[in-house]
Amino acid sequence: MRIDIPYGKEKIGLNIPDNNIQDIVGGGRAFSPGKSEEDLIRIALSKPIDSPTLKEMAAGKDSACILVSDITRPCPSHRFLPYIVDELISGRIDPERIKIIFGLGIHRGHTEEEKKRLVGTQVFGKVKVMDSDPDRARLVGKTSAGTPVEIFEEALGSGLLIATGNIEYHYFAGYSGGAKAVMPGICTRNSIQANHSMMLEEKAASGRVQDNPVRADIEEAGRMAGIDYIFNVILDDSKKIIDAVAGKNNQAWLAGIKRYDDIYMSEIEKPAHIVITSAGGYPKDLNLYQSQKALENVKDLVLPGGAIILAASCLEGFGEHVFEAWMKDARDYGLISSRLKRNFVLGGHKAVAVSRVISDKEVFLYSEFDRASTEGMGFRKIGDIQSYVDRRIKEDKGVKITVIPCGRFARVRKAC
Repeated sequence: MRIDIPYGKEKIGLNIPDNNIQDIVGGGRAFSPGKSEEDLIRIALSKPIDSPTLKEMAAGKDSACILVSDITRPCPSHRFLPYIVDELISGRIDPERIKIIFGLGIHRGHTEEEKKRLVGTQVFGKVKVMDSDPDRARLVGKTSAGTPVEIFEEALGSGLLIATGNIEYHYFAGYSGGAKAVMPGICTRNSIQANHSMMLEEKAASGRVQDNPVRADIEEAGRMAGIDYIFNVILDDSKKIIDAVAGKNNQAWLAGIKRYDDIYMSEIEKPAHIVITSAGGYPKDLNLYQSQKALENVKDLVLPGGAIILAASCLEGFGEHVFEAWMKDARDYGLISSRLKRNFVLGGHKAVAVSRVISDKEVFLYSEFDRASTEGMGFRKIGDIQSYVDRRIKEDKGVKITVIPCGRFARVRKAC
């Protein structure tokens, strides 16, 4: 069977005999919404959940602020922003009083060309566009968990605050989307670090909302910021919009994650000897900081002593300076996990997550990192995935391989 694995802006083609394939976890590519992206966007906006339409909400308001994802996220904001902006203008908000803020979290800022690409030519130059800036943040309060909610001041005080993004599984916040546009999107490192410190708790897990301390904290931050409306999309493996939800937070988001589960929740019969996955290609594999999520999603799908192969270009290297520093000790899970427990450090949390996997599994990394850098982190460098697969099958004709082309979360089915 021929299987394509996303890598940067290209695909890696693999040929694996059918009898050696245990599972292929995809989901979205096989799902057909039966409607165009434009129709899905228009339907979501015309039928918001537990909310008036944006046009109705804009009536009488003097300004609006739209929170959007940065370049490391797959969200195709440029496809739906023209419709959102048109709704606001139809509601009599002056375009000069509409601003779009890219939620950087702790990521790098954008070039002007990247900003233009992210919002699209129809919107760029029509409204104000800016990156969030942690140096211009205001404390709006603390959550019940004690997280200081320090928000980029440009997002405060608008007549309408609109949060956008895409919904997918998140390895400790349960799902992306919804109020994540605020926390971590437009918050300071101090805020994000306090929120993410709860990732060490057992209930902070992929696909979990109920009793998830990280997600509960995010939702509380969203309420404190005063989110008026959300617009979230669901994407297939080629990053095409296959569903969309809009309306009140968090009712619309909860409806969105239910739809997402209906499309993507996968269970496999049993773990495999080899798991091959990717971070989903560009832009999700721009750096190792983002690509780590795919590794976390598939870690339980491989047998003890088995191997994971992660294809992620990591064209921009590590993607975060603290993470890079901590990855130097990633081969020693005991050392860095105890260090993190003593003093939670944002960036260090990702290194510990990587270390936990590579200390338990044989993990190969197919990337732009050279061999010394790759193996210095504790990964094994792989230069040809097909050759490795062929060799393993030659050594053991019964070897079973699970392929997760876009690093999606899946569960091993529990015996009844």
